[in-house]
Amino acid sequence: MAFDGITVAALAQELTDTLQDGRINKIAQPEADELLFTIKTPQGQRRLYISASASLPLIYLTEENKKSPMTAPNFCMLLRKHIGSGRIVDITQPGLDRILCFHIEHLDEMGDLCRKKLIVEIMGKHSNIIFCDEKDRIIDSIKHVSAQMSSVREVLPGRDYFIPDTMNKSDPLTVTEEAFRSVLLARPMPVGKAVYTSFTGISPVAAEEICWLAGIDSNMTARDLSGDVLLHLYNQFVIYFEELKKGNFTPVTYYENGVPKEFACLPLTHYNSYEQRTFPSVSSLLSTYYAEKNLVTRIRQKSVDLRKIVQTALERNRKKFDLQSRQLADTDGREKYKVYGELINVYGYNLEPGAKTLEALNYYNNEMIKIPLDTTKTPQENAQRYFAKYNKQKRTFEALNELIKETRDDITYLESVSNALDIASDEDDLAQIKEELTESGYIRRRFTKKKVKLKSQPFHYLSSDGYHMYVGKNNFQNEELTFHFASGNDWWFHAKGAPGSHVIVKSGGGTLPDRVFEEAGKLAAYYSKNRGSDRVEIDYVEKKHVKKVNGARPGFVIYHTNYSLVIDSDISGLTLL
Repeated sequence: MAFDGITVAALAQELTDTLQDGRINKIAQPEADELLFTIKTPQGQRRLYISASASLPLIYLTEENKKSPMTAPNFCMLLRKHIGSGRIVDITQPGLDRILCFHIEHLDEMGDLCRKKLIVEIMGKHSNIIFCDEKDRIIDSIKHVSAQMSSVREVLPGRDYFIPDTMNKSDPLTVTEEAFRSVLLARPMPVGKAVYTSFTGISPVAAEEICWLAGIDSNMTARDLSGDVLLHLYNQFVIYFEELKKGNFTPVTYYENGVPKEFACLPLTHYNSYEQRTFPSVSSLLSTYYAEKNLVTRIRQKSVDLRKIVQTALERNRKKFDLQSRQLADTDGREKYKVYGELINVYGYNLEPGAKTLEALNYYNNEMIKIPLDTTKTPQENAQRYFAKYNKQKRTFEALNELIKETRDDITYLESVSNALDIASDEDDLAQIKEELTESGYIRRRFTKKKVKLKSQPFHYLSSDGYHMYVGKNNFQNEELTFHFASGNDWWFHAKGAPGSHVIVKSGGGTLPDRVFEEAGKLAAYYSKNRGSDRVEIDYVEKKHVKKVNGARPGFVIYHTNYSLVIDSDISGLTLL
């Protein structure tokens, strides 16, 4: 979600409650576009992190410290000189802009009390941290913007600070019903887009929420809506921002398949189907959201090489499977050559020399059949030619069946590794998958023949009834869970006909409640290639009925007696330990 004006408003309230009257103790500049303030407040010491990064501008309270360079940059030294022991007297947000202004009181060189402003603009690639005097004259900024870089506004020492109004947006906190209606009607575009492009501080997700609350399709244009519907939309717009004016913020992150999808400081009811996690503060939400996002991104980046190996091998095996299947189809007519040879031996005695065909009764189906003949060969030689052709295709058929089985097994195995890469949550998981691919021969072991020490552990869930459920993250863990960890009376679950994790439920020798079977089935569905589907067929059986085939790859099993259930893959109600 965009770091919109609503999020900044929630931050302004939180920072005011936490930092107002706090005294700046330390100022650091860990990176060229980052600041880290240590502030002493009546409630204790707090750290404020500010980033004007073009790719990820942020501001929030944090517990973490960052290493600073040995020599402080000039902007950091300037701030230390002016506000190194200053007191934060106020924190404001102009309108609903993505701007926070810290009003700081300090003593100058003469001992006189004066004020300065530290203005943080969270505006994507235009983000900046600007230091001004009390008359809004720029003293310095973390990024200098010259006239050659921007024709809208210069951000240089000595220039006057102002907020550029390049989009001509209206203030959503003060707009009247008449102005709201005229603004939307003037824009021939979907009403959702018209809302977030017409009013300050509204992101596309917030605009979608407003339309959702009003029961309006956000893809319709304002001109398609009646006057009453537009009035209803305006009323819902006002109600939505009434919560902001009251300061009733609810920081929440929405997860899709365990990955953070969106965050918001006002509820997104059109995301109610997603897993939700609420936070006590906006800062904790932001730090957690971006840490999780960065973790997912980092794991994705680190798994690129492994994914490429797996995908290349999959494509090669799928092409091989297609070729073998076509070759196998060419052997479908092999039995007719055997019949041709037999019939020539039976009826060929009365053939005239040079005959091109033999017309005879096929005693297998009592139908007449025409058999092509080679006129240069005798009937006996023609029969032997057909028998040779039959035997060749029979051998090809038998060999291809074996090869196709091996190729199909390779594809199934590689798909299971691909699924393991999808659910890998940390670098230890990737290390275990890499070791598995090395042992399977897809990666050459270099420098040493010693196995890597593996630290990755299965997922551990607790059912609603207190039963422990374990989920293998890869084939090594599936093997360990099923054949070394589980006992005979524990229950084993797996998505039918799809690559996925083994799920083990520890029964303790007793009978499991029905709800446990459903929750374990959800886990098996979620940690399979069918994740996200509303109907996933799950096989489950007591562990003692699950067998390992000699020579099979890790995690590959057979079972002949099992139960089945059809379940969705929603695990939002389960507890991960």
